[in-house]
Amino acid sequence: MKEKVFTKYQVFIIGLLAILQFTVVLDFIVLSPLGAQLIHVLHLTTSQFGMAVSVYAFSAGISGIFAAGFADKFDRKKLLVFFYTGFITGTFLCGIAPDYPFLLVARIITGLFGGVLASISFAIITDLFKLQVRGRVMGYVQMAFASSQVMGVPVSLYFANKTGWHAPFLLITGVSIIELLVILVFMKPINAHIKLQKKQNAFRHLLNTAVHPDYLWAFIVNTLLIMGGYMLMPFGSAFAVNNLGVAMTSLPLLYFITGIFAMAAGPVIGRISDKKGKFSVFRFGTLLAMVMILIYCNLGHTPLWIVIVFNVVLMIGFLSRIISSSALLTAVPNASERGAFMGVNSSIQQISGGIASVIAGFIVVQTANGSLKHYDTLGYIVSASMIATIIIMRSVDRYVVKKTKEGTNVNTEVIPAVAE
Repeated sequence: MKEKVFTKYQVFIIGLLAILQFTVVLDFIVLSPLGAQLIHVLHLTTSQFGMAVSVYAFSAGISGIFAAGFADKFDRKKLLVFFYTGFITGTFLCGIAPDYPFLLVARIITGLFGGVLASISFAIITDLFKLQVRGRVMGYVQMAFASSQVMGVPVSLYFANKTGWHAPFLLITGVSIIELLVILVFMKPINAHIKLQKKQNAFRHLLNTAVHPDYLWAFIVNTLLIMGGYMLMPFGSAFAVNNLGVAMTSLPLLYFITGIFAMAAGPVIGRISDKKGKFSVFRFGTLLAMVMILIYCNLGHTPLWIVIVFNVVLMIGFLSRIISSSALLTAVPNASERGAFMGVNSSIQQISGGIASVIAGFIVVQTANGSLKHYDTLGYIVSASMIATIIIMRSVDRYVVKKTKEGTNVNTEVIPAVAE
């Protein structure tokens, strides 16, 4: 009989984290398709909208730095519950925001809590799953991004078009409350890593992780990885509507079809990365995404079906990068520093992404007829960063392979106390 890859509880954890990521990802990415509506209703400039996106990243980055020092000193379930509760509060405030200043404050609160959740989730995955199957785990968990496009964005846009832009945030709040209750009732404590901690204060633990020479390239490559999404995504819907000629009512269909293909591709990409090598899949996805970006960002009015095809292929490229890199980077830190590493890494991502979003807001200019200028410039910048990520990720891959062969990379195995 074929041995089961995952236990029943591990399957439950995968599903739980996937739904959690679904709510967090949807809360962030829904701002992009709502962009065209928000800019019109709140009379925003492109730089103001870019700021609305970036304040989430800045606040997430700051909170991630502060939380990283304590990340390995507490039960991961308790941390998850605390930060998820704060995320729900911030999302609800977005759902009742009456104007732009209130929305900015609400996005800051959401970022303070929501930005830490991904690092906690990845630390949990690293605790509970061996490196040899983490590609598959990431494939399923990262389906949250695709699911948010298939179910979340179309439904959110439907209600936003019917009742206003507040509706998506209130829907996310409702789903998140149910998820929080499931975590409280059914998730087991995850605290075996606490026994591995050295007697040092939180600041020293954070500092030792942040300046660890073996982690430097991982931090750098993740900085570059996030730049692409934060530069292109905030203005994605506005570019599609105003430059490509996609009707506002066709946006849900665009996101739905793209998401369907992404949902199907996620687990497949995860299995391939476990079997063929995580760096090989990352390199393939990067080259594919780079080619598609250079073409897509230079398009004019385009038939809807062509726009859909481009988005599907581009999404497969992005997913290949995200899934493979996420799985590979979990093998970098030592077991006693997983939470801190993930926290620092997430903070660097968020802050870099916030800066990239602000820069994008100043580069892109909306003309009198609504079309966006210089979106192609963003494509060139992102493509250049992608070339750099391949070079640096190769060094990270060599480090992981070397440590694994030497038997010194304790992070390739789960912590025995939480393996069951």
